[in-house]
Amino acid sequence: MITTDVQKIVADLLAVDIEEVTLSARLIEDLNADSLDAVELAMSLEEHFEITVEDDEIERMNSVSDIVETIKRHRPDLEA
Repeated sequence: MITTDVQKIVADLLAVDIEEVTLSARLIEDLNADSLDAVELAMSLEEHFEITVEDDEIERMNSVSDIVETIKRHRPDLEA
C-alpha cells in the first residue's frame, strides 16, 4: 500500500508516468524534481499518510525507496 500510494503521489506531483516511479528512481536525477517539488511532495505525503516529516528527513529522501522507508518508520501499521 505505501509503495503504490507513494508512486501515485510522486507521478502526479512531478507529472511523470507511473512506470518511471520505481523504487530506485532518484527524485532529482531521474524524475527531474526541484526544491519546490520536494516541499510539495513532503506536504502531500504528510497529508496522505497523516504523518509529520522533519526537515532533516526531507533532505535524506533522495529516491522513491527513501520515501517509502521514511513513511514505514512513521506508520509501521501500514503495509509496504
